[in-house]
Amino acid sequence: MTVKKEQPQPRDLTTAERLATTGRAVIQGIVHTLKGEHETEDGGRYTVEPAEVERIIDGWPAAQKNIAGQMLAKYGMPNEATPTKLFWYCNAPWKRTVLTSEVVVHHWPTVHSDFLTQVIDYRVPPDKFNLIAEFDGSILLDRTKGEVSARCDSEAANVLGLNMVHEIVTGKRTVDEARKISTENTVAYNLGRAAPYAERLLFDVPSGGTADLDHGMLAGPALHQAGGKIKDAVSREKHEATDRLTGPDRDEAR
Repeated sequence: MTVKKEQPQPRDLTTAERLATTGRAVIQGIVHTLKGEHETEDGGRYTVEPAEVERIIDGWPAAQKNIAGQMLAKYGMPNEATPTKLFWYCNAPWKRTVLTSEVVVHHWPTVHSDFLTQVIDYRVPPDKFNLIAEFDGSILLDRTKGEVSARCDSEAANVLGLNMVHEIVTGKRTVDEARKISTENTVAYNLGRAAPYAERLLFDVPSGGTADLDHGMLAGPALHQAGGKIKDAVSREKHEATDRLTGPDRDEAR
């Protein structure tokens, strides 16, 4: 495994600049909270011209080009596009669909490539996150936004994965059962047999209301660190804000 050297965060930013950077995000968060909004997706306001889409996907690999044709036929022109990605927003039942020319290799249930990501609003309790990770590493969870994404090589595969997520979350199946059922349905669907789990989402997909914004806890640390800042100024030294357990000097000592 190659270890990448990361450049440190800029130390030349003044305290005022650091506070201003955080402050802008805090103000924006407060404004959207007061409006009752927890996220924005402005990309849905746009539509890409057909000629531009054709130009973009012309040089894509065959697998992605094939899925692009399916998505275009079913959902119309994408809302946004880059040289490597097409985006659809609110293309029900999906909240968002992203097709990319790039691949992520995945070996379950057999070797294939992932390049189609489809998203729904869905709340997975934090204590069930590990179960979803055990079921399928290409199911992606966003607790704050309240989203679940399935990333695979077809829409049917994503539908199948999300149906299994629902059955795991609701306690209908164990992880091992879900993996077995998912594999069986993958084969059945591709052979043209009835495979309801891969044909459509078998549960009511929420429309919002799934976000988990967590809760604030900054007041105490802010007072504590303000005291530390005064201590730094008096001693003319910079003490670390908290105990640090990771780093070259810490790792070597353990």
